[in-house]
Amino acid sequence: MTGGVPDGDADSASFRDELFEHGLLIPSGVPGLYGCGTVFEEIRVSFELLVARVASDDAPETMRFPPLLPRAQLESSGYLASFPHLAGSVFAFEGSEDDAVKLDERASRHADWSEFQRMSEVAMTPAACYPVYPAVAARGALAPGGIVVDAGGAWVFRHEPSEDPTRLQMFHQRELVRIGAPDEVLAWRDRWRDRGLALLHSLGLAAEPDRAADAFFGRGGRMLAANQRSEALKYELLVQIAGTKRTAVASFNYHRDHFAAAHGLVLADGSTAHTACLGFGEERIVLALLRTHGLDPGRWPDAVRAELWSA
Repeated sequence: MTGGVPDGDADSASFRDELFEHGLLIPSGVPGLYGCGTVFEEIRVSFELLVARVASDDAPETMRFPPLLPRAQLESSGYLASFPHLAGSVFAFEGSEDDAVKLDERASRHADWSEFQRMSEVAMTPAACYPVYPAVAARGALAPGGIVVDAGGAWVFRHEPSEDPTRLQMFHQRELVRIGAPDEVLAWRDRWRDRGLALLHSLGLAAEPDRAADAFFGRGGRMLAANQRSEALKYELLVQIAGTKRTAVASFNYHRDHFAAAHGLVLADGSTAHTACLGFGEERIVLALLRTHGLDPGRWPDAVRAELWSA
C-alpha cells in the first residue's frame, strides 16, 4: 500500500501521469477520455498498418463505419441485455426557444439539463464488428466459403470511466470479422489467436493467451461468463502494463450463430451462418510498447522498430 492507495492503482496513476508529462496522452479532465500526442498516434497508426499487412493473407473485404450506429441495430444485437452498464446512447435537443434558454442557463452552472434532451436514433458503437453483420446480411445469402471483413481501427465506446490509462471510454479497436460455416469460422478464430500472439511477440511484448469471458451484467451474466469461459468461446492475449494484473490487449471471439440469427445471415444452402471476430485494443498495445520499451521509440530495439515501421 502507498498512502492508502493500492499499489496497482498507484502504479497505473503514476504511469498515466508520466504519459501526460511527456505529451503522449493529453488529459481532458474526464477519467478515461484522453487525447493522443504525435508520438503516441504514430505508434498506433503503425500498429494498425502492421495488422493490415498480416491480414492480407485472408484477402479481406474492407468496410469502414462511423463511431455511431442505428439504435435499432444495438437493440437487435442483444447488447443491452448483456452490457447495459457499458452502453452509450446519444441524446439531442428538440425543444422550444424557451427550453433552449433554460438549458443554457443550467449548463452554464454545470447543473442537470438532461430533461431538455431526447433519445436520438443513433447510439455509440460498442464494438467495431457490430455494423458489419447487418451490412453483410443485407446482401443476401453468403457465397460458398463465406467472407472475411477488415473493419479497420474503429472508434468504440465503453462507459467505464477509470483513472487507469489502459481502461478508456473511447478507443480504437482494430477488428477483423469472419462469417461462414461453423468449422471454417472456428478454425479462423483459432488460427488468428496464434497469429496474434506471434505478432505481439515480434514486437517484444511478453503476451500470454488465456481463456476469458466478457463483462456480462448481473447475476445471469455471471452464468453466461462461466459458460463462455468453459466452452472456450473467447480468448484474450494478456500483457503486463501497469498495476498488479495483466491487461487484455487483444481478444478472439467465436459467437456461434448469435449475430447471424439476430441479423439474418445465411449460408448459400440457406442454413444460419456462424461468426467470429478478433479485436486488438490499439491504445492498450501502444501503452504496452511504451511500458516495455520506454517512452522514446527512437531508443526501442531495432527489431521492434523494423517490425512496426517496415515498408
